[in-house]
Amino acid sequence: MWPQLPLLYLLVAWPTGAQAQQVSDLLFREYLDPDHLVLLQWGFDSSQGNITFTVSVQTTGWVGFGLSPYGNMINADMVIGGVGPSGIYFTDRHATGQILPVVDTRQSYELLSMTEVEGRTSMTFQRPIQTCDQEDFHITEKPIKLIYAFGETDQIQYHDTRRGTKEVNLLKYMPRVTLPDRDYFNFTMDNFTIPAQKTYYHCKVRKMPRLNVTHHIYRIEPVIDNIDLVHHMLLYGCPGEVTGDYDGPCFTGNVVDSCFRVTAAWGVGGGAFELPEDAGIPIGGTNIDVFYRLEMHYNNPTSEAGRQDSSGLRIFHTSELRRHHVGVLTTGLMVSDKYKIPPGATQFHSYGTCNTSLFSELVQGPVPQMHVFTVFLHTHLAGRRVRSALFRDAEQVDFLAVNEHFDFELQEVTHLGNIKTIQPGQVSVYREGTVGNMKDSPTVSCRDARPPTTRPANATPPATPRPISRGTSATCVPILSVLIGGSALLLLLSGIE
Repeated sequence: MWPQLPLLYLLVAWPTGAQAQQVSDLLFREYLDPDHLVLLQWGFDSSQGNITFTVSVQTTGWVGFGLSPYGNMINADMVIGGVGPSGIYFTDRHATGQILPVVDTRQSYELLSMTEVEGRTSMTFQRPIQTCDQEDFHITEKPIKLIYAFGETDQIQYHDTRRGTKEVNLLKYMPRVTLPDRDYFNFTMDNFTIPAQKTYYHCKVRKMPRLNVTHHIYRIEPVIDNIDLVHHMLLYGCPGEVTGDYDGPCFTGNVVDSCFRVTAAWGVGGGAFELPEDAGIPIGGTNIDVFYRLEMHYNNPTSEAGRQDSSGLRIFHTSELRRHHVGVLTTGLMVSDKYKIPPGATQFHSYGTCNTSLFSELVQGPVPQMHVFTVFLHTHLAGRRVRSALFRDAEQVDFLAVNEHFDFELQEVTHLGNIKTIQPGQVSVYREGTVGNMKDSPTVSCRDARPPTTRPANATPPATPRPISRGTSATCVPILSVLIGGSALLLLLSGIE
């Protein structure tokens, strides 16, 4: 039974607007953005009672906060409020698409306080955890994608880049324990001049700091110089034949292309990734990858020239080893010029399979169970929905992750909330569907997973086509973190361009 969390409420009077309750102490807090401009605090009295939020944003304009099934506005439940020239305003709304959210028929969220002090707007509000309102999001003991946006004025209009998403388990939140050493190293580009190309991959290979004993990576943070151009990055360990540094384009046939053991990853819209307190990614020691490769994808739709970038990853590590090792396995759609989306296609489905019965060819001894605890789904502009499912004896037994409304600009690691087990001999199927009218577009090449000739069970096509941008490509990279036997394995489902 999850313990009841006491809340302390104080009654205060406001000089303007209605009287409101002020919550003096909310037990949980999480910054929703990497710049620490948007702070969420919350607490609840029981899993069947009320939940109270305080959203504090560095702005004097409107503030929006919501709960979303997909990490974007589609079917999101949200509130919008602020302190305007005429006083306090606050409404419970829901979104039907990428348009201004509609005011709910029933206002399930109750405003407790609203302040605007020294350029920071804070609103405290509460709702029942279960509202029985079809226009509200159903809060459960699983991770929820929280979304936010804010304006520079009190005129509620398009937020531009002032928005984001972060996944948080509201009812079973586990605050991270800060380790005393806080050792870290950065693996970044070095004032690299981004080419004036719409899409470009750059790779940098260098030695890691030498660690004579095994350490555990426990936190991975993005270091972003150009948030509007950096789309995603991957950090790979290199095999022994890579013996020198490299700083140049990726996928040129160079020996560094063999650096393919994924250690860390980040996608646009995501934040820092922290592993469970009993698990870490091993680095250093006697069996070390001397060289690592940072692969950076720059998305430059306007082909802007002259921008310099030193983005990359900050890797936090500790010599205090945790109970489980974490590793990474990649699977999915691989690079190939044989795989093409036909021009004029209104929808297109891609399938990649990972058959665990073949793992015995890769590892010594019996193949253990794999226990999934984290998923990262990734695709590029043409991607519309992404699914990762489990099959046994040609029958689907479970979904590992599903995103029916994928957003290219909001890509976040998803913690499953409970561990899902992949049995030896089970097939993990990754599916990416692209839909839209490509009548006037050139043929799009993708990375090929040699899709099965028969459609897997329960794999239905998308119901609502969405337009595809001219000449875009479909890139799909799901990432799964799993525990294997008594150790942990991060399983990365790999990608295409």
